[in-house]
Amino acid sequence: MSSPASLRRSLYVSGLKFADYEDYVIKRNFSELHRSAKEAWDLGLKVLKEINNSSLSAATANEVGYNEKDEEACPPHVMLTGGEFTAKGKVMMIPCGLTLGSHITLVATPFPAHPEYNPKIAILEGEGSVMVSQFMMELQGLKAVEGEEAPKILHFNPRLKGDWSGRPVIEQNTCYRMQWHTALRCEGWRSRADEETVDGQVKCEKWIRDDDNHSEESKTTWWLNRLIGKTKKVSFDWPYPFVEDKLFVLTLYAGLEGYHVHVDGRHITSFPYRTGFILEDATGLSLNGDLEVHSIYAVSLPTSHPTYAPQRSLEMLAEWQSPPLPDGPIELFIGILSAGNHFAERMAVRKSWMSIVRGSSNMVARFFVALHGRKEVNVELKKEADFFGDIVIVPYMDSYDLVVLKTLAILEYGIHRIHAKYIMKCDDDTFVRVDPIMKEVKKVPSHASLYIGNINYYHKPLRTGKWAVSYEEWPEEEYPHYANGPGYVVSADIARFVVSEFENRRLRLFKMEDVSVGMWVEQFNSSKPVEYVHSLRFCQYGCIDDYLTAHYQSPRQMICLWEKLQDGRPQCCNDKR
Repeated sequence: MSSPASLRRSLYVSGLKFADYEDYVIKRNFSELHRSAKEAWDLGLKVLKEINNSSLSAATANEVGYNEKDEEACPPHVMLTGGEFTAKGKVMMIPCGLTLGSHITLVATPFPAHPEYNPKIAILEGEGSVMVSQFMMELQGLKAVEGEEAPKILHFNPRLKGDWSGRPVIEQNTCYRMQWHTALRCEGWRSRADEETVDGQVKCEKWIRDDDNHSEESKTTWWLNRLIGKTKKVSFDWPYPFVEDKLFVLTLYAGLEGYHVHVDGRHITSFPYRTGFILEDATGLSLNGDLEVHSIYAVSLPTSHPTYAPQRSLEMLAEWQSPPLPDGPIELFIGILSAGNHFAERMAVRKSWMSIVRGSSNMVARFFVALHGRKEVNVELKKEADFFGDIVIVPYMDSYDLVVLKTLAILEYGIHRIHAKYIMKCDDDTFVRVDPIMKEVKKVPSHASLYIGNINYYHKPLRTGKWAVSYEEWPEEEYPHYANGPGYVVSADIARFVVSEFENRRLRLFKMEDVSVGMWVEQFNSSKPVEYVHSLRFCQYGCIDDYLTAHYQSPRQMICLWEKLQDGRPQCCNDKR
Protein backbone atom coordinates (compact mmCIF):
# COMPACT_ATOMS: atom_id res chain seq x y z
CA MET A 1 0.00 0.00 0.00
CA SER A 2 1.31 3.47 -0.88
CA SER A 3 2.31 5.75 1.96
CA PRO A 4 0.73 9.23 2.34
CA ALA A 5 4.07 10.75 1.37
CA SER A 6 4.25 8.81 -1.89
CA LEU A 7 0.66 9.69 -2.70
CA ARG A 8 1.49 13.33 -2.17
CA ARG A 9 4.29 13.12 -4.69
CA SER A 10 2.01 11.91 -7.51
CA LEU A 11 0.28 14.36 -9.81
CA TYR A 12 -3.24 15.11 -8.58
CA VAL A 13 -5.89 15.91 -11.19
CA SER A 14 -9.15 17.63 -10.33
CA GLY A 15 -12.13 15.33 -9.85
CA LEU A 16 -14.38 17.74 -11.72
CA LYS A 17 -16.21 16.00 -14.58
CA PHE A 18 -17.37 17.88 -17.65
CA ALA A 19 -20.52 16.69 -19.43
CA ASP A 20 -21.22 16.49 -23.16
CA TYR A 21 -23.04 19.21 -25.08
CA GLU A 22 -26.20 17.15 -25.37
CA ASP A 23 -26.70 17.01 -21.61
CA TYR A 24 -26.65 20.80 -21.39
CA VAL A 25 -28.92 21.22 -24.40
CA ILE A 26 -31.47 18.89 -22.80
CA LYS A 27 -31.25 20.85 -19.53
CA ARG A 28 -31.44 24.16 -21.47
CA ASN A 29 -28.28 25.47 -19.86
CA PHE A 30 -26.09 25.26 -22.97
CA SER A 31 -24.09 28.31 -24.06
CA GLU A 32 -21.11 29.14 -26.25
CA LEU A 33 -19.06 29.24 -23.06
CA HIS A 34 -20.04 25.63 -22.37
CA ARG A 35 -18.98 24.68 -25.89
CA SER A 36 -15.60 26.41 -25.50
CA ALA A 37 -15.13 24.84 -22.08
CA LYS A 38 -15.89 21.34 -23.34
CA GLU A 39 -13.50 21.71 -26.28
CA ALA A 40 -10.74 23.02 -23.99
CA TRP A 41 -11.45 20.17 -21.56
CA ASP A 42 -11.24 17.46 -24.23
CA LEU A 43 -7.99 18.88 -25.59
CA GLY A 44 -6.61 19.23 -22.08
CA LEU A 45 -7.25 15.56 -21.32
CA LYS A 46 -5.22 14.60 -24.40
CA VAL A 47 -2.34 16.88 -23.36
CA LEU A 48 -2.48 15.52 -19.82
CA LYS A 49 -2.21 11.97 -21.16
CA GLU A 50 0.89 12.98 -23.10
CA ILE A 51 2.70 14.55 -20.14
CA ASN A 52 1.78 11.58 -17.95
CA ASN A 53 3.67 9.35 -20.36
CA SER A 54 6.80 8.73 -18.33
CA SER A 55 9.20 8.34 -21.25
CA LEU A 56 7.93 11.50 -22.93
CA SER A 57 8.13 13.43 -19.70
CA ALA A 58 11.68 12.32 -19.00
CA ALA A 59 12.86 13.04 -22.52
CA THR A 60 11.18 16.40 -22.73
CA ALA A 61 12.31 17.36 -19.25
CA ASN A 62 15.92 16.89 -20.31
CA GLU A 63 15.16 18.70 -23.54
CA VAL A 64 13.73 21.79 -21.86
CA GLY A 65 15.94 21.80 -18.80
CA TYR A 66 18.01 24.88 -18.15
CA ASN A 67 20.92 25.08 -20.55
CA GLU A 68 23.36 27.95 -20.38
CA LYS A 69 24.22 27.47 -24.05
CA ASP A 70 20.66 28.43 -24.98
CA GLU A 71 20.84 31.75 -23.16
CA GLU A 72 21.03 35.02 -25.00
CA ALA A 73 24.31 36.88 -24.87
CA CYS A 74 24.65 39.77 -22.42
CA PRO A 75 26.01 42.69 -24.46
CA PRO A 76 27.67 45.48 -22.44
CA HIS A 77 25.83 48.05 -24.55
CA VAL A 78 22.96 48.35 -27.03
CA MET A 79 22.69 51.10 -29.66
CA LEU A 80 19.83 51.83 -32.05
CA THR A 81 19.15 54.58 -34.54
CA GLY A 82 15.67 56.02 -34.71
CA GLY A 83 14.91 54.00 -37.83
CA GLU A 84 16.12 50.77 -36.26
CA PHE A 85 14.09 51.48 -33.13
CA THR A 86 10.91 52.02 -35.15
CA ALA A 87 11.54 48.86 -37.19
CA LYS A 88 11.73 46.88 -33.93
CA GLY A 89 8.26 48.00 -32.90
CA LYS A 90 9.50 50.93 -30.79
CA VAL A 91 11.01 48.57 -28.22
CA MET A 92 14.71 48.19 -27.46
CA MET A 93 15.56 44.80 -26.00
CA ILE A 94 17.98 44.76 -23.07
CA PRO A 95 18.66 41.00 -22.88
CA CYS A 96 20.07 40.83 -19.34
CA GLY A 97 18.38 43.86 -17.82
CA LEU A 98 20.13 46.69 -16.02
CA THR A 99 22.55 46.85 -13.13
CA LEU A 100 23.83 49.52 -10.76
CA GLY A 101 25.45 52.23 -12.88
CA SER A 102 23.66 51.34 -16.12
CA HIS A 103 22.43 54.34 -18.05
CA ILE A 104 20.29 54.93 -21.11
CA THR A 105 20.67 58.00 -23.32
CA LEU A 106 17.84 59.11 -25.59
CA VAL A 107 18.14 61.75 -28.31
CA ALA A 108 14.70 62.82 -29.53
CA THR A 109 12.39 65.68 -30.50
CA PRO A 110 8.82 66.12 -29.20
CA PHE A 111 6.16 66.63 -31.84
CA PRO A 112 3.96 69.73 -31.79
CA ALA A 113 0.69 69.44 -29.89
CA HIS A 114 -2.28 67.95 -31.74
CA PRO A 115 -6.01 67.98 -30.98
CA GLU A 116 -7.47 65.01 -29.08
CA TYR A 117 -11.22 64.54 -28.86
CA ASN A 118 -11.07 61.82 -26.22
CA PRO A 119 -8.04 62.77 -24.13
CA LYS A 120 -6.71 60.36 -21.50
CA ILE A 121 -4.86 62.96 -19.42
CA ALA A 122 -7.23 65.93 -19.57
CA ILE A 123 -10.77 66.80 -18.59
CA LEU A 124 -12.78 67.75 -21.65
CA GLU A 125 -15.59 70.20 -20.99
CA GLY A 126 -18.39 69.76 -23.49
CA GLU A 127 -17.69 68.93 -27.09
CA GLY A 128 -14.47 69.88 -28.78
CA SER A 129 -10.84 68.91 -28.34
CA VAL A 130 -7.76 69.45 -26.21
CA MET A 131 -4.29 70.16 -27.57
CA VAL A 132 -1.99 67.38 -26.38
CA SER A 133 1.73 66.71 -26.61
CA GLN A 134 3.14 63.94 -24.42
CA PHE A 135 5.35 60.88 -24.63
CA MET A 136 5.90 57.78 -22.51
CA MET A 137 9.25 56.13 -21.84
CA GLU A 138 8.93 52.79 -20.06
CA LEU A 139 11.29 50.21 -18.65
CA GLN A 140 9.40 46.94 -18.99
CA GLY A 141 9.84 43.46 -17.60
CA LEU A 142 9.48 41.68 -20.93
CA LYS A 143 10.55 38.31 -19.49
CA ALA A 144 8.39 38.36 -16.34
CA VAL A 145 5.60 36.01 -17.45
CA GLU A 146 5.07 35.05 -21.07
CA GLY A 147 1.62 35.82 -22.46
CA GLU A 148 0.81 38.56 -19.95
CA GLU A 149 1.17 42.31 -20.23
CA ALA A 150 4.72 43.20 -19.21
CA PRO A 151 5.05 45.01 -15.87
CA LYS A 152 6.07 48.64 -16.18
CA ILE A 153 9.09 48.88 -13.91
CA LEU A 154 9.37 52.59 -14.65
CA HIS A 155 6.78 54.71 -16.46
CA PHE A 156 8.21 58.16 -17.30
CA ASN A 157 5.56 60.43 -18.84
CA PRO A 158 6.39 64.07 -19.70
CA ARG A 159 3.18 65.95 -20.54
CA LEU A 160 4.16 69.08 -22.44
CA LYS A 161 0.55 70.05 -23.11
CA GLY A 162 -2.83 68.57 -22.30
CA ASP A 163 -2.50 67.54 -18.65
CA TRP A 164 -5.65 68.04 -16.57
CA SER A 165 -3.78 70.61 -14.43
CA GLY A 166 -3.30 72.89 -17.42
CA ARG A 167 0.47 72.96 -16.85
CA PRO A 168 3.42 70.94 -18.16
CA VAL A 169 4.18 68.08 -15.77
CA ILE A 170 6.22 64.89 -15.53
CA GLU A 171 4.44 61.85 -14.13
CA GLN A 172 6.24 58.67 -13.03
CA ASN A 173 4.82 55.39 -11.82
CA THR A 174 4.98 51.60 -11.89
CA CYS A 175 2.36 49.11 -13.06
CA TYR A 176 1.96 45.40 -12.29
CA ARG A 177 -0.74 43.26 -13.93
CA MET A 178 -2.37 46.40 -15.32
CA GLN A 179 -2.70 47.98 -11.86
CA TRP A 180 -1.01 51.34 -11.35
CA HIS A 181 0.56 52.37 -8.07
CA THR A 182 0.61 55.91 -6.65
CA ALA A 183 2.09 58.32 -9.20
CA LEU A 184 4.93 60.75 -8.54
CA ARG A 185 4.02 64.03 -10.25
CA CYS A 186 6.59 66.78 -10.79
CA GLU A 187 4.69 70.00 -11.47
CA GLY A 188 7.38 72.66 -11.37
CA TRP A 189 7.90 72.87 -7.61
CA ARG A 190 11.12 71.63 -6.03
CA SER A 191 10.58 68.80 -3.56
CA ARG A 192 10.27 69.89 0.08
CA ALA A 193 13.44 70.02 2.14
CA ASP A 194 12.06 67.42 4.56
CA GLU A 195 11.02 65.01 1.79
CA GLU A 196 12.89 61.76 1.25
CA THR A 197 15.69 62.04 -1.31
CA VAL A 198 17.01 59.44 -3.76
CA ASP A 199 20.79 58.99 -3.56
CA GLY A 200 20.86 62.53 -2.16
CA GLN A 201 18.89 63.94 -5.12
CA VAL A 202 15.45 65.53 -4.80
CA LYS A 203 12.57 63.73 -6.47
CA CYS A 204 11.45 66.86 -8.35
CA GLU A 205 13.45 69.90 -9.44
CA LYS A 206 11.94 73.35 -9.91
CA TRP A 207 11.18 74.85 -13.30
CA ILE A 208 9.46 78.01 -14.52
CA ARG A 209 5.75 77.30 -14.41
CA ASP A 210 4.79 79.68 -17.22
CA ASP A 211 6.84 79.12 -20.37
CA ASP A 212 7.22 82.69 -21.68
CA ASN A 213 9.89 84.78 -23.37
CA HIS A 214 11.66 86.05 -20.26
CA SER A 215 13.08 82.60 -19.62
CA GLU A 216 15.31 82.79 -22.70
CA GLU A 217 16.31 86.33 -21.77
CA SER A 218 17.22 85.19 -18.24
CA LYS A 219 19.29 82.39 -19.68
CA THR A 220 21.27 84.82 -21.84
CA THR A 221 21.79 87.15 -18.86
CA TRP A 222 23.01 84.27 -16.71
CA TRP A 223 25.68 83.31 -19.24
CA LEU A 224 26.72 86.97 -19.69
CA ASN A 225 27.12 87.45 -15.94
CA ARG A 226 29.16 84.28 -15.78
CA LEU A 227 31.50 85.46 -18.54
CA ILE A 228 32.23 88.76 -16.79
CA GLY A 229 32.71 87.09 -13.42
CA LYS A 230 29.47 88.13 -11.71
CA THR A 231 28.50 84.72 -10.39
CA LYS A 232 27.70 85.58 -6.79
CA LYS A 233 24.04 85.60 -5.84
CA VAL A 234 23.03 84.94 -9.43
CA SER A 235 20.14 82.50 -9.60
CA PHE A 236 18.47 81.06 -12.64
CA ASP A 237 15.12 79.36 -12.98
CA TRP A 238 15.15 76.79 -15.76
CA PRO A 239 12.14 76.26 -18.00
CA TYR A 240 10.30 72.97 -18.35
CA PRO A 241 12.89 70.62 -19.90
CA PHE A 242 10.89 69.54 -22.97
CA VAL A 243 9.79 71.86 -25.77
CA GLU A 244 7.78 71.01 -28.87
CA ASP A 245 9.93 70.69 -32.00
CA LYS A 246 13.14 71.11 -29.96
CA LEU A 247 15.74 68.35 -29.73
CA PHE A 248 16.74 67.11 -26.25
CA VAL A 249 19.23 64.63 -24.80
CA LEU A 250 17.86 62.61 -21.89
CA THR A 251 19.92 60.29 -19.69
CA LEU A 252 18.32 57.74 -17.37
CA TYR A 253 20.77 56.49 -14.73
CA ALA A 254 20.29 53.51 -12.37
CA GLY A 255 21.54 54.55 -8.93
CA LEU A 256 21.70 52.80 -5.59
CA GLU A 257 18.26 53.94 -4.40
CA GLY A 258 16.45 54.76 -7.63
CA TYR A 259 16.42 56.09 -11.18
CA HIS A 260 17.76 59.55 -12.01
CA VAL A 261 16.77 61.54 -15.10
CA HIS A 262 18.92 64.30 -16.57
CA VAL A 263 17.88 66.37 -19.59
CA ASP A 264 20.46 68.42 -21.49
CA GLY A 265 22.89 67.94 -18.62
CA ARG A 266 20.54 69.08 -15.83
CA HIS A 267 19.00 66.87 -13.14
CA ILE A 268 15.21 66.85 -13.56
CA THR A 269 13.79 64.11 -11.38
CA SER A 270 14.63 61.00 -9.37
CA PHE A 271 12.29 58.06 -8.83
CA PRO A 272 12.91 55.63 -5.94
CA TYR A 273 12.94 51.91 -6.65
CA ARG A 274 9.71 50.23 -5.60
CA THR A 275 9.39 46.90 -3.87
CA GLY A 276 8.56 44.16 -6.34
CA PHE A 277 10.98 45.12 -9.11
CA ILE A 278 14.74 44.89 -9.45
CA LEU A 279 17.10 46.23 -12.10
CA GLU A 280 17.67 42.90 -13.85
CA ASP A 281 13.92 42.67 -14.52
CA ALA A 282 14.10 45.69 -16.86
CA THR A 283 14.65 43.81 -20.12
CA GLY A 284 13.03 46.27 -22.52
CA LEU A 285 12.69 50.00 -23.16
CA SER A 286 9.65 51.30 -25.03
CA LEU A 287 8.84 54.80 -26.27
CA ASN A 288 5.41 55.92 -27.39
CA GLY A 289 3.53 59.13 -27.91
CA ASP A 290 4.37 62.42 -29.58
CA LEU A 291 8.06 61.89 -30.12
CA GLU A 292 10.57 61.49 -32.93
CA VAL A 293 13.41 59.24 -31.77
CA HIS A 294 16.83 59.94 -33.30
CA SER A 295 18.93 57.45 -31.33
CA ILE A 296 19.06 55.41 -28.11
CA TYR A 297 22.12 54.12 -26.29
CA ALA A 298 22.10 51.74 -23.30
CA VAL A 299 25.54 51.30 -21.74
CA SER A 300 27.22 49.80 -18.67
CA LEU A 301 24.89 46.81 -18.91
CA PRO A 302 25.48 43.57 -16.96
CA THR A 303 27.65 41.06 -18.80
CA SER A 304 26.53 38.00 -16.83
CA HIS A 305 23.13 36.36 -17.04
CA PRO A 306 20.52 37.21 -14.37
CA THR A 307 18.02 34.79 -12.84
CA TYR A 308 14.76 35.76 -14.49
CA ALA A 309 14.02 32.33 -16.03
CA PRO A 310 10.73 31.48 -14.28
CA GLN A 311 11.60 27.82 -13.55
CA ARG A 312 14.74 28.99 -11.78
CA SER A 313 12.52 30.73 -9.20
CA LEU A 314 11.67 27.30 -7.78
CA GLU A 315 13.53 26.25 -4.65
CA MET A 316 13.34 22.47 -4.44
CA LEU A 317 13.62 22.27 -0.67
CA ALA A 318 11.68 19.94 1.62
CA GLU A 319 10.67 22.83 3.90
CA TRP A 320 8.35 24.18 1.17
CA GLN A 321 6.62 20.84 0.50
CA SER A 322 3.03 20.43 1.63
CA PRO A 323 2.30 17.81 4.30
CA PRO A 324 -0.10 14.93 3.55
CA LEU A 325 -3.80 15.72 3.68
CA PRO A 326 -5.38 15.28 7.12
CA ASP A 327 -7.60 12.25 7.68
CA GLY A 328 -10.56 14.14 9.14
CA PRO A 329 -12.54 17.30 8.36
CA ILE A 330 -10.79 20.68 8.40
CA GLU A 331 -11.96 24.20 9.07
CA LEU A 332 -10.63 26.08 6.02
CA PHE A 333 -9.56 25.05 2.53
CA ILE A 334 -7.86 27.69 0.37
CA GLY A 335 -7.82 27.23 -3.40
CA ILE A 336 -5.31 29.45 -5.20
CA LEU A 337 -5.87 30.20 -8.89
CA SER A 338 -2.61 30.10 -10.83
CA ALA A 339 -1.34 29.84 -14.41
CA GLY A 340 1.06 27.18 -15.63
CA ASN A 341 3.99 29.52 -16.14
CA HIS A 342 3.57 31.38 -12.81
CA PHE A 343 6.49 29.53 -11.20
CA ALA A 344 7.79 32.59 -9.32
CA GLU A 345 4.33 33.54 -8.04
CA ARG A 346 3.71 30.07 -6.58
CA MET A 347 7.13 29.97 -4.96
CA ALA A 348 6.52 33.35 -3.32
CA VAL A 349 3.22 32.10 -1.88
CA ARG A 350 4.92 28.96 -0.50
CA LYS A 351 7.61 31.05 1.17
CA SER A 352 5.20 33.58 2.65
CA TRP A 353 1.63 33.25 3.95
CA MET A 354 1.25 29.59 2.95
CA SER A 355 3.76 28.75 5.70
CA ILE A 356 0.98 29.33 8.24
CA VAL A 357 -1.28 26.88 6.42
CA ARG A 358 1.42 24.20 6.24
CA GLY A 359 1.90 24.47 9.99
CA SER A 360 -1.80 23.99 10.77
CA SER A 361 -3.72 20.74 11.12
CA ASN A 362 -6.99 22.55 10.48
CA MET A 363 -6.20 24.25 7.15
CA VAL A 364 -5.10 23.16 3.68
CA ALA A 365 -4.10 25.21 0.62
CA ARG A 366 -3.65 24.08 -2.98
CA PHE A 367 -2.83 25.75 -6.30
CA PHE A 368 -5.29 25.10 -9.13
CA VAL A 369 -3.60 25.20 -12.51
CA ALA A 370 -4.85 24.44 -16.02
CA LEU A 371 -2.66 23.19 -18.85
CA HIS A 372 -0.46 25.56 -20.80
CA GLY A 373 -0.19 25.87 -24.57
CA ARG A 374 3.56 25.13 -24.47
CA LYS A 375 4.61 21.54 -23.81
CA GLU A 376 7.78 22.48 -21.96
CA VAL A 377 5.80 24.58 -19.45
CA ASN A 378 3.53 21.61 -18.72
CA VAL A 379 6.53 19.33 -18.19
CA GLU A 380 8.09 21.80 -15.74
CA LEU A 381 4.69 22.15 -14.05
CA LYS A 382 4.44 18.39 -13.58
CA LYS A 383 7.89 18.26 -12.00
CA GLU A 384 6.90 21.10 -9.68
CA ALA A 385 3.61 19.41 -8.75
CA ASP A 386 5.30 16.07 -8.11
CA PHE A 387 7.87 17.65 -5.80
CA PHE A 388 5.81 20.10 -3.75
CA GLY A 389 2.55 18.15 -3.64
CA ASP A 390 0.44 21.31 -3.54
CA ILE A 391 -0.82 21.60 -7.14
CA VAL A 392 -4.13 20.36 -8.52
CA ILE A 393 -4.26 20.11 -12.32
CA VAL A 394 -7.57 21.19 -13.83
CA PRO A 395 -7.41 19.34 -17.17
CA TYR A 396 -8.33 21.97 -19.73
CA MET A 397 -6.30 24.30 -21.93
CA ASP A 398 -6.00 27.54 -20.00
CA SER A 399 -7.93 30.61 -21.11
CA TYR A 400 -9.01 33.78 -19.32
CA ASP A 401 -12.65 33.20 -20.28
CA LEU A 402 -12.57 29.73 -18.68
CA VAL A 403 -11.11 30.66 -15.27
CA VAL A 404 -14.52 29.81 -13.81
CA LEU A 405 -13.64 26.12 -14.28
CA LYS A 406 -10.79 26.49 -11.79
CA THR A 407 -13.20 28.00 -9.28
CA LEU A 408 -15.55 25.04 -9.73
CA ALA A 409 -12.59 22.71 -9.24
CA ILE A 410 -11.74 24.49 -5.97
CA LEU A 411 -15.28 24.02 -4.67
CA GLU A 412 -15.32 20.36 -5.78
CA TYR A 413 -11.98 19.66 -4.07
CA GLY A 414 -13.11 21.38 -0.88
CA ILE A 415 -16.14 19.11 -0.42
CA HIS A 416 -15.17 15.85 -2.16
CA ARG A 417 -11.39 15.48 -1.74
CA ILE A 418 -11.31 16.98 1.74
CA HIS A 419 -14.18 18.00 3.98
CA ALA A 420 -13.80 21.70 4.76
CA LYS A 421 -16.25 23.81 6.72
CA TYR A 422 -15.29 26.92 4.74
CA ILE A 423 -13.71 27.30 1.31
CA MET A 424 -11.68 30.31 0.25
CA LYS A 425 -10.69 31.25 -3.28
CA CYS A 426 -7.78 33.61 -4.01
CA ASP A 427 -5.23 34.36 -6.74
CA ASP A 428 -1.50 33.65 -6.81
CA ASP A 429 -0.76 37.38 -6.53
CA THR A 430 -2.95 37.71 -3.42
CA PHE A 431 -1.34 37.84 0.02
CA VAL A 432 -3.67 36.25 2.58
CA ARG A 433 -3.74 36.88 6.33
CA VAL A 434 -5.30 33.57 7.26
CA ASP A 435 -5.86 33.97 11.01
CA PRO A 436 -7.59 37.40 10.85
CA ILE A 437 -9.83 36.09 8.06
CA MET A 438 -10.90 33.18 10.24
CA LYS A 439 -11.69 35.64 13.04
CA GLU A 440 -14.04 37.46 10.65
CA VAL A 441 -15.61 34.17 9.58
CA LYS A 442 -16.24 33.13 13.19
CA LYS A 443 -18.20 36.31 13.89
CA VAL A 444 -21.02 34.64 11.93
CA PRO A 445 -22.89 31.77 13.67
CA SER A 446 -21.35 28.45 12.66
CA HIS A 447 -24.66 27.05 11.37
CA ALA A 448 -25.22 29.99 8.99
CA SER A 449 -24.55 30.00 5.25
CA LEU A 450 -21.72 32.47 4.66
CA TYR A 451 -20.38 34.57 1.78
CA ILE A 452 -17.63 36.98 2.84
CA GLY A 453 -15.42 39.32 0.81
CA ASN A 454 -15.33 42.75 -0.79
CA ILE A 455 -18.93 42.73 -2.04
CA ASN A 456 -20.04 44.65 -5.12
CA TYR A 457 -23.65 45.80 -5.05
CA TYR A 458 -25.71 46.71 -8.14
CA HIS A 459 -22.79 46.69 -10.56
CA LYS A 460 -23.66 46.91 -14.25
CA PRO A 461 -21.91 45.10 -17.12
CA LEU A 462 -19.61 47.12 -19.36
CA ARG A 463 -21.04 46.96 -22.87
CA THR A 464 -18.14 48.66 -24.69
CA GLY A 465 -14.35 48.67 -24.48
CA LYS A 466 -11.71 46.06 -23.74
CA TRP A 467 -13.75 44.34 -20.99
CA ALA A 468 -17.09 44.52 -22.79
CA VAL A 469 -19.76 41.92 -22.02
CA SER A 470 -22.32 41.25 -24.75
CA TYR A 471 -26.05 40.80 -24.15
CA GLU A 472 -25.67 37.21 -25.33
CA GLU A 473 -23.15 36.60 -22.55
CA TRP A 474 -25.10 38.50 -19.87
CA PRO A 475 -28.60 39.68 -20.86
CA GLU A 476 -29.46 41.23 -17.48
CA GLU A 477 -28.81 44.92 -16.82
CA GLU A 478 -27.18 44.30 -13.43
CA TYR A 479 -24.89 41.71 -11.91
CA PRO A 480 -25.93 39.92 -8.72
CA HIS A 481 -24.16 40.95 -5.52
CA TYR A 482 -20.70 39.40 -5.79
CA ALA A 483 -17.39 39.44 -3.94
CA ASN A 484 -14.29 40.54 -5.84
CA GLY A 485 -12.27 37.64 -7.19
CA PRO A 486 -8.89 38.16 -5.44
CA GLY A 487 -10.24 36.74 -2.19
CA TYR A 488 -13.56 35.51 -0.77
CA VAL A 489 -14.93 32.75 1.47
CA VAL A 490 -18.07 30.60 1.16
CA SER A 491 -19.49 28.03 3.55
CA ALA A 492 -19.48 24.34 2.60
CA ASP A 493 -23.24 24.15 2.04
CA ILE A 494 -23.00 26.75 -0.73
CA ALA A 495 -20.10 24.84 -2.30
CA ARG A 496 -22.05 21.56 -2.17
CA PHE A 497 -25.02 23.23 -3.87
CA VAL A 498 -22.87 24.64 -6.68
CA VAL A 499 -21.06 21.35 -7.35
CA SER A 500 -24.36 19.45 -7.30
CA GLU A 501 -25.89 21.85 -9.82
CA PHE A 502 -22.83 21.45 -12.04
CA GLU A 503 -22.88 17.66 -11.84
CA ASN A 504 -26.60 17.65 -12.69
CA ARG A 505 -26.05 19.91 -15.75
CA ARG A 506 -28.09 22.76 -14.26
CA LEU A 507 -25.34 25.29 -13.53
CA ARG A 508 -25.12 28.47 -15.57
CA LEU A 509 -21.55 29.54 -16.38
CA PHE A 510 -20.25 33.06 -16.97
CA LYS A 511 -16.72 34.03 -17.98
CA MET A 512 -16.19 36.31 -14.95
CA GLU A 513 -15.66 33.80 -12.16
CA ASP A 514 -16.44 36.19 -9.30
CA VAL A 515 -19.74 37.22 -10.89
CA SER A 516 -20.50 33.52 -11.47
CA VAL A 517 -20.04 32.79 -7.76
CA GLY A 518 -22.29 35.73 -6.88
CA MET A 519 -24.91 34.34 -9.26
CA TRP A 520 -24.71 30.87 -7.70
CA VAL A 521 -24.90 32.27 -4.15
CA GLU A 522 -27.95 34.32 -5.14
CA GLN A 523 -29.60 31.16 -6.47
CA PHE A 524 -28.79 29.31 -3.22
CA ASN A 525 -30.06 32.28 -1.23
CA SER A 526 -33.51 31.89 -2.79
CA SER A 527 -34.02 28.66 -0.81
CA LYS A 528 -31.85 29.26 2.26
CA PRO A 529 -30.74 32.62 3.72
CA VAL A 530 -27.11 33.57 3.18
CA GLU A 531 -25.15 35.89 5.45
CA TYR A 532 -23.39 38.37 3.12
CA VAL A 533 -20.39 39.96 4.89
CA HIS A 534 -18.72 42.91 3.17
CA SER A 535 -15.23 44.14 4.09
CA LEU A 536 -12.98 46.57 2.25
CA ARG A 537 -10.03 44.85 3.93
CA PHE A 538 -10.32 42.25 1.15
CA CYS A 539 -8.41 44.57 -1.18
CA GLN A 540 -9.34 44.48 -4.85
CA TYR A 541 -6.69 46.97 -5.99
CA GLY A 542 -3.36 46.68 -4.22
CA CYS A 543 -3.06 46.96 -0.48
CA ILE A 544 -4.17 48.94 2.56
CA ASP A 545 -2.68 48.74 6.03
CA ASP A 546 -4.33 46.09 8.22
CA TYR A 547 -5.50 44.28 5.07
CA LEU A 548 -7.09 40.85 5.11
CA THR A 549 -5.97 40.22 1.54
CA ALA A 550 -3.64 42.32 -0.62
CA HIS A 551 -3.95 41.93 -4.38
CA TYR A 552 -1.63 42.50 -7.37
CA GLN A 553 1.45 41.77 -5.26
CA SER A 554 4.58 40.78 -7.17
CA PRO A 555 6.67 37.87 -5.85
CA ARG A 556 9.08 40.26 -4.15
CA GLN A 557 6.22 42.23 -2.60
CA MET A 558 4.81 38.96 -1.22
CA ILE A 559 8.09 38.28 0.59
CA CYS A 560 8.21 41.89 1.82
CA LEU A 561 4.65 41.62 3.21
CA TRP A 562 5.58 38.36 4.93
CA GLU A 563 8.67 39.88 6.54
CA LYS A 564 6.62 42.80 7.83
CA LEU A 565 3.95 40.45 9.13
CA GLN A 566 6.61 38.44 10.95
CA ASP A 567 7.46 41.67 12.79
CA GLY A 568 3.81 42.13 13.71
CA ARG A 569 3.19 44.85 11.12
CA PRO A 570 0.38 44.15 8.62
CA GLN A 571 1.61 46.99 6.40
CA CYS A 572 1.93 47.42 2.65
CA CYS A 573 5.03 47.22 0.49
CA ASN A 574 4.01 49.52 -2.37
CA ASP A 575 7.04 51.74 -1.94
CA LYS A 576 10.56 51.32 -0.61
CA ARG A 577 10.99 49.22 2.49
